[in-house]
Amino acid sequence: MGFTCGLVGLPNAGKSTLFGALTRTKAQSGNYAFTTIEPNSGIVPVPDKRLDTITHYVQTKKIVPTTMEFVDIAGLIKGASKGEGLGNKFLGHIREVDAIAHVVRCFEDSNVPHVSDIIDPAADIDTINTELMIADMDSLDKRKTKIEKLAKSGDKEARSQMEVLKKLIDGINNGQPSRTLTGLSDEDQNFVKSLTLLSAKPVLYICNVMDPGDTDNELVQKVKAIAAEDGSVVVALAGKIEGEIMEMEDPEEQQMFMEEMGLTETGLDRMIATGYGLLELSTYFTAGEKETRAWTIPKNSKAPQAAGAIHSDFEKGFIRAEVYSLEDLEKHKTEAGIKEAGKLRVEGKDYVVQDGDIMHFRFNV
Repeated sequence: MGFTCGLVGLPNAGKSTLFGALTRTKAQSGNYAFTTIEPNSGIVPVPDKRLDTITHYVQTKKIVPTTMEFVDIAGLIKGASKGEGLGNKFLGHIREVDAIAHVVRCFEDSNVPHVSDIIDPAADIDTINTELMIADMDSLDKRKTKIEKLAKSGDKEARSQMEVLKKLIDGINNGQPSRTLTGLSDEDQNFVKSLTLLSAKPVLYICNVMDPGDTDNELVQKVKAIAAEDGSVVVALAGKIEGEIMEMEDPEEQQMFMEEMGLTETGLDRMIATGYGLLELSTYFTAGEKETRAWTIPKNSKAPQAAGAIHSDFEKGFIRAEVYSLEDLEKHKTEAGIKEAGKLRVEGKDYVVQDGDIMHFRFNV
């Protein structure tokens, strides 16, 4: 199951630098607009210390973390929704991702010009949000024309959808991204998802600063205030420094450098973990002699759907799941010890998988 997070932002916000650090690649970058034209993508492991804990007790030949895909999308400028710059391509690429990682420039550097010549995170965020909402309004108007006829004929579903469309249009007219709309039924939420609105996608704001010790400066505070209003999340990091850390191949050298910078973990690790949480994902584990692996599933998935993350046959032929917790493993040391203590649970098709479960599936095809 693949989950993608699109890196977006105004030109020279630091997207390509962050992408290169994330994926340990030399992404194309430069101090001018539209360095990135076609989107680059990279698969990034999600850091999870629970894997280390599991493999401390379960001897295994291979450790496989779960992953996310990050896509570096072309820089946006004002007027993109009308085709300015690389607007149409940019918007099309955003439509394909599950969440938006919005890189916001929160640093001053005369060697890296800003497209507006002013460092103003609020204005930068507003530029991108506005372009996304303008594009959404065009989509909503077209859908409204189609559904309006059905609603007038008395179609109940169409009437309900018209009410949702009205709320979305009113919100955008008031400068509110579609992701801020609340109080919808499950059916209405599914309808909104079917619209694939750009401003409905969850957003992680990444405040790009110059110094790792400057992650709560005045510019970052402005971004945090905006995120609090629209239900988004924020991670502040020094993109250039993160890139230097990732270039160090010697783990000891990397650790020493981080200690000198006062870092206990990389900002990239925080960014990945936060993005993972933003997508409302959950992790379960399989552990054995051949392989110990983390698996990604949507939160509140039931056991058969979790089994399907491994292989569709596991879901089709699901019989039961044998489940134990990380805490039980730490306490009883081995799976045999967990069984003896009566802590190995047998769960059926209605079991809702909990984040951190360690599972074995029984199936028959």
